[in-house]
Amino acid sequence: MEVEELSNEIEKHQGMLKLLKAEIGKSVIGQDYMIDRILIGMFTGGHILLEGVPGLAKSLTVNTIADVMDTEFKRIQFTPDLLPADILGTQIYHQSTGEFVTKKGPLFSNIILADEINRAPAKVQSALLEAMQEKQITIGDKTYKLERPFLVLATQNPLEQEGTYPLPEAQQDRFMLKLKVDYPTKEEERKVIDLLTGEKTDIKLNKVLDKGKILDIRKLIDKIYVDDKIKNYVLDIIFKSREKSDYINCGASPRASINLILASKGRAFLEGRGYVTPDDIKDIAYDVLRHRLLLSYEAEAEELKVEDIIQKLLEDVVLP
Repeated sequence: MEVEELSNEIEKHQGMLKLLKAEIGKSVIGQDYMIDRILIGMFTGGHILLEGVPGLAKSLTVNTIADVMDTEFKRIQFTPDLLPADILGTQIYHQSTGEFVTKKGPLFSNIILADEINRAPAKVQSALLEAMQEKQITIGDKTYKLERPFLVLATQNPLEQEGTYPLPEAQQDRFMLKLKVDYPTKEEERKVIDLLTGEKTDIKLNKVLDKGKILDIRKLIDKIYVDDKIKNYVLDIIFKSREKSDYINCGASPRASINLILASKGRAFLEGRGYVTPDDIKDIAYDVLRHRLLLSYEAEAEELKVEDIIQKLLEDVVLP
């Protein structure tokens, strides 16, 4: 398919995207950045880690997006006493028949909200991340393929560290994007106050997308054109992160290169284009890289944030 023809095909989906965002906007005020990134994850098959202080509508946004899509949705509240079997499922022995029957856990859904993932112990986190990577779950001696689409949206609170189990860097790498969710603007927060403290009305959300349509969009996004110069630009950024540096102890993995291309394709789709531009790469780079760069003590001593390091990387790499 030619780029112009592909762009025309993608343009036809813009009305659906407007309708989708309008439905989400009935429940979620503002947070356009978070909504766009979650849609990118949904349309490209990439898992997302959302980090932000309590009360920023992280869970509400995921719930609402699941509501406007005709997909199976499960929310799992991660706690210190959670066991792998609680999320994967287990085998139950029926005394009357003398047989073991498999009881599937909540991971057997399309959209999973892993709420406060850093509150669960390492065994549970590993069980979840294995399912994310392999798209399958083994219970007893039988392996079950997970139904597509399968997307994990995990939230974590950056403030409370007592009684938490922070995700190791190698496990964070399984997430396509890590989003830093910020406070709403003053105007947005005023609308939130009006919505939640005024006269209570039931908000009816209409279904806009189903599983088949999501998978069709993924196939369309796969066709989006990425020029060789763009691919080399991505490689230049990633390899720059791996060079010896006073501020970076460990650079981005090959998953960063792959996810930077995939996520930029998703952004191009949201923008109504059949091709990726350098601006797509620069815009999405922060979300792809912020959990993949291990900063040095020097960076921490100078109070540099990972976003500052990413900005410097982008400044140092020549645009195509």
